[in-house]
Amino acid sequence: MPRVLSKPLSDTFNDALVYAHNLHRHQPRKGRDIPYIGHLLGVASLVLENGGDEDMGIAALLHDAVEDQGGLPRRDEIAARYGERVAAIVMGCTDSDAVDPHQKAPWCDRKLAYIEHMTHEADGDVRLVSLADKVHNARAILTDHVEAGDSCFERFSGRKDGTLWYYRSVVDAFRHAESRPHDGSPVAVGRRRLIVELERVVKELEARCGGKGKNPCRG
Repeated sequence: MPRVLSKPLSDTFNDALVYAHNLHRHQPRKGRDIPYIGHLLGVASLVLENGGDEDMGIAALLHDAVEDQGGLPRRDEIAARYGERVAAIVMGCTDSDAVDPHQKAPWCDRKLAYIEHMTHEADGDVRLVSLADKVHNARAILTDHVEAGDSCFERFSGRKDGTLWYYRSVVDAFRHAESRPHDGSPVAVGRRRLIVELERVVKELEARCGGKGKNPCRG
């Protein structure tokens, strides 16, 4: 007999997939003419492959919905459709809840707060989704750097030094968070696996770029 999943994803996941695509339908990847849904699918894939359950998979699909597509009103809509747990994970991965994306706080303020949050406050479910997001983004940056060199950093607010500093900082943040006692659940194992992958990609990027970058937020 063919093997079957012990707990298949439900129609709620199907609904979230379409909902995420509709929210981001016209949004490209930063600096590229690539549908943004590709990133969301990549993050959801990493979450589901590393111990995440359906709620975490849905949160992965929607992790940028508040930040890029409506702010806090979008958070309330997500909670109404998919529950408070999904909304809480989405908010834990969000560095701006402004309705207008152009009204976000300065880059340094947002990134420093995000690093602090992942280091000391975010729970394990939030960290899994955030790690998947950072792994998918870091892989894309590395691929672009292989093809285009340092010019790939021009589309980022932190430019080369700030982007390298930020990714090294989030690796350190996740490492610190995982140093606290935790269980041996599939989610915990998945987080550790993703940290190893994130550090591998970041190290390769640093080697290609000649160092770890510099903190642009000092002074």
